[in-house]
Amino acid sequence: MQRRGALFSVPGGGRKMAAGDLGELLVPHMPTIRVPRSGDRVYKNECAFSYDSPNSEGGLYVCMNTFLAFGREHVERHFRKTGQSVYMHLKRHMREVRAASAGALPKRRNSKLFLDLDMDDDLNSDDYEYEDEAKLVIFPDHYEIALPNIEELPALVTIACDAVLSSKSPYTKQDPDTWENELPVSKYANNLAQLDNGVRIPPSGWKCARCDLRENLWLNLTDGSVLCGKWFFDSSGGNGHALEHFRDMGYPLAVKLGTITPDGADVYSFQEEGPVLDPHLAKHLAHFGIDMLHTNGTENGLRDNDIKPRVSEWEVIQESGTKLKPMYGPGYTGLKNLGNSCYLSSVMQAIFSIPEFQRAYVGNLPRIFDYSPLDPTQDFNTQMTKLGHGLLSGQYSKPPVKSELIEQVMKEEHKPQQNGISPRMFKAFVSKSHPEFSSNRQQDAQEFFLHLVNLVERNRIGSENPSDVFRFLVEERIQCCQTRKVRYTERVDYLMQLPVAMEAATNKDELIAYELMRREAEANRRPLPELVRAKIPFSACLQAFAEPDNVDDFWSSALQAKSAGVKTSRFASFPEYLVVQIKKFTFGLDWVPRKFDVSIDMPDLLDISHLRARGLQPGEEELPDISPPIVIPDDSKDRLMNQLIDPSDIDESSVMQLAEMGFPLEACRKAVYFTGNTGAEVAFNWIIVHMEEPDFAEPLAIPGYGGAGASVYGATGLDNQPPEEIVAIITSMGFQRNQAVQALRATNHNLERALDWIFSHPEFEEDSDFMIEMENNANANIMSEAKPEGPRVKDGSGMYELFAFISHMGTSTMSGHYVCHIKKEGRWVIYNDHKVCASERPPKDLGYMYFYRRIPS
Repeated sequence: MQRRGALFSVPGGGRKMAAGDLGELLVPHMPTIRVPRSGDRVYKNECAFSYDSPNSEGGLYVCMNTFLAFGREHVERHFRKTGQSVYMHLKRHMREVRAASAGALPKRRNSKLFLDLDMDDDLNSDDYEYEDEAKLVIFPDHYEIALPNIEELPALVTIACDAVLSSKSPYTKQDPDTWENELPVSKYANNLAQLDNGVRIPPSGWKCARCDLRENLWLNLTDGSVLCGKWFFDSSGGNGHALEHFRDMGYPLAVKLGTITPDGADVYSFQEEGPVLDPHLAKHLAHFGIDMLHTNGTENGLRDNDIKPRVSEWEVIQESGTKLKPMYGPGYTGLKNLGNSCYLSSVMQAIFSIPEFQRAYVGNLPRIFDYSPLDPTQDFNTQMTKLGHGLLSGQYSKPPVKSELIEQVMKEEHKPQQNGISPRMFKAFVSKSHPEFSSNRQQDAQEFFLHLVNLVERNRIGSENPSDVFRFLVEERIQCCQTRKVRYTERVDYLMQLPVAMEAATNKDELIAYELMRREAEANRRPLPELVRAKIPFSACLQAFAEPDNVDDFWSSALQAKSAGVKTSRFASFPEYLVVQIKKFTFGLDWVPRKFDVSIDMPDLLDISHLRARGLQPGEEELPDISPPIVIPDDSKDRLMNQLIDPSDIDESSVMQLAEMGFPLEACRKAVYFTGNTGAEVAFNWIIVHMEEPDFAEPLAIPGYGGAGASVYGATGLDNQPPEEIVAIITSMGFQRNQAVQALRATNHNLERALDWIFSHPEFEEDSDFMIEMENNANANIMSEAKPEGPRVKDGSGMYELFAFISHMGTSTMSGHYVCHIKKEGRWVIYNDHKVCASERPPKDLGYMYFYRRIPS
């Protein structure tokens, strides 16, 4: 491509200036030009407000002061808001290369690529050549200065430009444990030696070469040895023979059998001591007879390539083997997979198919963008609006231009169409400070949905809160089985969790026969029989939801003693949009997460009107409002402080033992903390009890122990009422409430110091005026929390229509792949990462999360 003749010019031609005037032109702006320092995030791949990149027609403008990047439509907004005038304009040009003769492939020429860009485009194509261009642009007159221009530019400007051009992706400058630091490519992958020893890996029946283990097996990519991993590595046990083999032979790379899919596999480098990427994995596996492109991991580590077509959930859910028609235009934009980010993509596609979310964010785009903070990459509403506009505008989902039109309109430069957007900036923000979602590991779509709802709640735009469409009230009725007395309570929820009624399977005989044949095939190392999936009636799952559950350790206030109790749940209100989660995941006796591979005949039209709560019924007698008696041990203080350990003293070995079973890391930390470091088994029981709570995977927040929690609970000023949860901890030890309140107030709400204060003030006497004041404040706080402002539920009919569902492939929520199906304009559409196609056979019976919209009565 021919560069401009002038060093800078005003668009539209006309005005040119001599090279000697460059310094004078930049003098007024020199104080605003900065050299990136360590820790500065330089965005040169993506606009803060859109998905424009250097590949876009208008290129990308990088502010030379803030290092934020903006597309052509948004750079003027940043200039007006900040007054920053100097931007670096980055543009990658792409031209088609004509073949020299018919059938001959042209030689690719990419020698003019000098930008260190993290681009998603395929630069291995032989049909195009690429050229990068960088220049400084001075606003508002749009003077352009071509780069590089070392001789004419001031030294500071030259250094700053060079630093920006050579900077790495901002997502690699985060905490080393976060997802932005994606798995490194192994330095042994390119030149890995593979022995020509004739080893071929069978499709089933694997066993460790040094022991009898048949799970947690690793294939060494040098000599084809199949050996077991270490104890509790990746959710299962082993004797460490794979590591011993490396120490004996020095062969560095191994792949875990059972994780191999067309999308990749778990590869570990013993030499580099961590998980790695192997860009040549397909070739390395083919050396041992494994066809990676036709392999899917199964629960027991066997392959699915012997299963008949349209049986494997990977094939059925992704509608493999069917020629699907690609969809383009507004609402048909895909999301590129960042490496195990499909859980996020599927949830966001479903979310932005809901009109309330479209209106709240995309409908308010001008106002949200105009009033965004100076760093819009760190603003939730800005990033939600950006993502929503990217998905709904159609700007990044355009059909390919027909070849005959290309020949007519293409002159010298090719203008590629961008299909699909990368949610990298969005994921970096919404997962910030969350140890699980910020990792590069697969996550539970249901947990991310609740995490997103929490973020929407905390960042509501004025009085508008689109997550209210999911919000509903649950009435819980607890009955004492001996006295028949009842208690009614209400709680807020955002999704309905349906149990899988396995006992109601309609094909039990087929399941028994299949299980016998499967075990025989494994024992004899033969191909597995055709999969038989349990068929569960939806009505049975709904009935299981409605049935009473036993209440563990129920204390009856009527009997003043422990008794048998049962709990039933009903809808005190019906949400506008009902999200139904099928509880497919459970845990075996070996603590290993397992998935029910079932088929449930989910209805297109759903009526749950019969689940409407009725409240206290005539003839029912309420349980007395009496709290259980408190047993005060002699060493009450010591026991309490032993249970409430300092966060820095949490037993990390127990935490990792639980985390390696597939539980979220923060949930494991909370389990170990709240069980007082009493071991992984006790903590595991805590997890089972609490895993369905909305904040199950939220970070551990401990009041009264410094850090972020202390800054919240230790507030002082006019409202110095101690948090009720800390007061409850102290009163549960048998101390009076007024003692607890005054002790906490005297110690700035610090739990440990408050206990010391109580034990050092045995002569404590009530200050009645003080207590009246504090009780009034407490009641005011409780009332304000119990009655939030604005409408919080949108009650209505219990009739619903299915419009979207998210499906999961794999054996655990911590592995596998997610796909979303959405009904648009009367037809089902499959969203499989960046691929968006018309669905031919939507697998509604294999979904994990279902989205229903209310049918107006």
